[in-house]
Amino acid sequence: MHSSDTADVVMRAEAISMVYPGTIALNEVDYRVYRGKVNVIIGENGAGKSTLMKILAGVQQPTSGRIFLNEEQVTFSSTRDAASRGVGMVHQELNLFGNLSVAENIFLGRERQRGLMPIDTAEQHRITAELMARLNQDIAPSELLSNLKVGQQQLVEIAKALADQADVLILDEPTSALSKTEIELLFEVIRDLTAQGVSIIYISHRLEELMAIGDHITILRDGNLQSEALIEAIDVPWIVREMLGSDPVTDFLKPGREFGEPVLDVRNLSLVSTTGLTLVDEVSLEVRAGEIVGVYGLMGAGRTELMECLLGLQRYQGEITLDGQSVHEGTSTSERIRRGMCLVPEDRKKNGIFPVSSVSNNMTISSLWRRLKHRFTIDEPAEDAAVNSAINTLSIKVSSPDIEIRALSGGNQQKVVIGRTLLTDPKMLLLDEPTRGIDIGAKGDVFDMMVSLSERGIGVLFSTSDLKEIMAVSDRILVMSGGRLTANVSRHDATESALVSASAQGL
Repeated sequence: MHSSDTADVVMRAEAISMVYPGTIALNEVDYRVYRGKVNVIIGENGAGKSTLMKILAGVQQPTSGRIFLNEEQVTFSSTRDAASRGVGMVHQELNLFGNLSVAENIFLGRERQRGLMPIDTAEQHRITAELMARLNQDIAPSELLSNLKVGQQQLVEIAKALADQADVLILDEPTSALSKTEIELLFEVIRDLTAQGVSIIYISHRLEELMAIGDHITILRDGNLQSEALIEAIDVPWIVREMLGSDPVTDFLKPGREFGEPVLDVRNLSLVSTTGLTLVDEVSLEVRAGEIVGVYGLMGAGRTELMECLLGLQRYQGEITLDGQSVHEGTSTSERIRRGMCLVPEDRKKNGIFPVSSVSNNMTISSLWRRLKHRFTIDEPAEDAAVNSAINTLSIKVSSPDIEIRALSGGNQQKVVIGRTLLTDPKMLLLDEPTRGIDIGAKGDVFDMMVSLSERGIGVLFSTSDLKEIMAVSDRILVMSGGRLTANVSRHDATESALVSASAQGL
């Protein structure tokens, strides 16, 4: 692909950099979008895909670099600005309103008017009907959005971009919430649009899907352009090699680790969403005392839902045994915690911490019942001793336990959340994406902590979408894809490419 192809390039970025304090999200990236093609972009979490797309869609402005549209240099000050030049983006979280009609959603904020009429409903309905016909959809413009399935709502979001005469359409993880038939429908729409000359940029983790729909592929790695190729000239193992590189994996586990009896035994666990989508599909697994089991999978694989079922936050079918005792579906979360199960949630800010409360209070909130004196008053010396012991065990950098937790770095906040679970004296620790949003140094600390907890005989089950992490700290690796377990291997037998292939199975 040489620069003589410029006639086929509708949009290109030249030496785009995006620098945040302390990190370079994009490093002088050149990127080309081919006209009337599906341009697939892929890379591990944190590779810079979303940042690049936000820049192309006018969500944010780059630190440096230039963007060309049809060989004319452009700068986008906002998404509205980008849309007026024909660049639209459909985000993973749909920006739609359930209480409005399809037509009202499409024209929200840019309503058509005629004379003194505030809104020309007839004209909006006419254009909406045309857009639906263009997308081969039999959806009435007056239909309430909340009556539509997720896949149809996504097509409304695409229609919204097309109403702006989008020439370049960015789709961010468009299939993460869709069923198989909805994905096939979306693919038909994408093929029709490219046949009409629309250029699609398609971000996804699902490798088989990319191979099926893509024409060109671009791979980003650590903020750099890694490679670009025609889909027909490559295969899945090539993508994996280019995505991951061959950096050696750090190993946090000592040789000769030994495990006890199973502390967690799960049989045929299933979870079906209110909309009828199977999120966890007949999963069986066990974790032994002192064993660290990693669950690897991409966005929407069902890892978080599995954790929520284990903690009783979702209504599931199947059997769970904790430390030899059966845990019934109706057993409350607090009862599960008393019996020795603990979860460190994925979204620390939303579900994990009380930001204006002290480190000490954040730590003891789940285990107050352990230190109640005469049922109503808290044994403060015992509480202080427990907090100080946890701070030392986890080497949390904090000047005093009374400081507000929001003053700590992300890594230290995460350690406080893990410290809280320790004070409940757990037998089984569940960690959902434990290193999300924390820096490299703090990641190493969290891994060391997981290993030292396992050496105390605690079973650890953790989930991540980062291959290097799963290889670094798991005794055994489970892979989830589409709610099902697609691999169960000891780390000695695991290869990165096999794990990536298993994570794309059945998609």
